[in-house]
Amino acid sequence: MQTHLTLILFTLFLYLFFTGSAAAHDEAQDLVRSSCIHARYPKLCLRTLSNYSGPAKSPLDIAEAALRVSLAHARRASEYLGASKGGARSSSLSKLQRAALSDCEELISDSVDELQRSLEELKHLRQETFRWQMSNALTWVSAALTDGDTCLDGNVGPEVNRRVADVARVTSNALYLINRLGESGKGKPKPKLNAQPRSKK
Repeated sequence: MQTHLTLILFTLFLYLFFTGSAAAHDEAQDLVRSSCIHARYPKLCLRTLSNYSGPAKSPLDIAEAALRVSLAHARRASEYLGASKGGARSSSLSKLQRAALSDCEELISDSVDELQRSLEELKHLRQETFRWQMSNALTWVSAALTDGDTCLDGNVGPEVNRRVADVARVTSNALYLINRLGESGKGKPKPKLNAQPRSKK
């Protein structure tokens, strides 16, 4: 009898667990869709953030996830550029192209730093400095976009252009989501409640 009851309780636990997980997943996907619908590249936004494995329970989570995606793409591009500059490919380039490739590597490396700084800002938002911190985050992501555009202006070849353009697209979406977060104020931390004074005896 007790074994039967245990089995029933275990089955009920599994049902509630998977039902709750499915509901949370659907809620997260709805948040991603509503966040991405007006992004510059909505399909890319939806695809990259739907595949993101981190939490997505708030607009702040979405903005952080978008920055993490952008940072990952920028790091891969930076690694590719570093390998290209020192690899056999560079020997077939003209002096002007090698200079452009070197400049591009430096620019994308700067983008990585700027995206990292923006992510750190979002991870440590404070109620009293929220607007200032959001302004910082937007400035750094905008700078990362400018770096990518400058890189694309150089004659660095189609493969480099493809990778840098990919970084630019996900970064543009991240910029939109951070701006959306700042305008809505939904990522603003709640003020901390003052500790209750001790009663005098």
